Amino acid sequence: MPFLSHGSYRIRYELDGPAKAPAYVLVNGLTQYSELWTPYRDALIARGFRVATFDLLGQGASDKPALFINQDDQVLALHRLIGELGDEPIFLSGISFGGLIALRYAIEHGKRLSGLVPMSCFAELSPQLLLIGNALRTGLILGGTGYLQDLLLPMNLSDEWLKPLLNKLDSVKRQGWLVNDVYALQNLMESFLDFQPLTPQLSSIAVPTMILNGEFDFLTPRALHETLRVEIPDSALVIIPRAYHAFTLEKGALTADLLARFADDVLAGRWRGNKAVWIAPEDPGDELTPFPAGYDHLRAIPVQGTST
Repeated sequence: MPFLSHGSYRIRYELDGPAKAPAYVLVNGLTQYSELWTPYRDALIARGFRVATFDLLGQGASDKPALFINQDDQVLALHRLIGELGDEPIFLSGISFGGLIALRYAIEHGKRLSGLVPMSCFAELSPQLLLIGNALRTGLILGGTGYLQDLLLPMNLSDEWLKPLLNKLDSVKRQGWLVNDVYALQNLMESFLDFQPLTPQLSSIAVPTMILNGEFDFLTPRALHETLRVEIPDSALVIIPRAYHAFTLEKGALTADLLARFADDVLAGRWRGNKAVWIAPEDPGDELTPFPAGYDHLRAIPVQGTST
């Protein structure tokens, strides 16, 4: 299990795939750990990419500081990892909290990147997100990691994903209990106490950017992704049909395909963000479709109804 040093802390990481290939760096969400990217690692390596994953400070097998974990330290840890990847093109993607860290990295070190994919992400703490975050932190403090998972599972995932797991949720949740302890998660949550909006800095992100948002994302709804689309110059918003906040878990094959196709387009000079809005296909490999003209993409995906 390899580690990088960041000051007095150790950062656990994994790096696989051909050494001279373009690389994807994938950043965990708040309660995740790097093993959850395994299907992405396999799929992207099969498409010719090198893949780097890691546990943020306070997560998984990385060190868990006893006191406050500053988001600046997470960005610096990510920078340390990317520094190990050589001079090949780097594509950076993160989900939720990891997407926020990826945005901050692109603002501070964007010249090192060839492309950026923020997923289920935000640059502002909207009133709803602020209140939800405070409630989740209180739930963690009073009820522990298990209770936090009980709150997050129905917020993050669909009925279709949850239904077959209802009788074995404890075993599903157990891995989260084992790798992410209550105090570390509380420290990660408290890194938002001094959060400053990133919106004024988004226009400095010059790299091609594909923004991914689940159609039914409750935690970070479309309006938060709209800020990214409007402010990041070479961006496009892609809406994932029938997807919730944690669509990287539910729709791994589709999402990995979108990541690979985005990087291929950038490397081939085909990417034109144009601040466009697209609808992802239901299945990997199918074509994206433009959001229909004349409809408000902040509302819902318009779907032709079937007559009965």
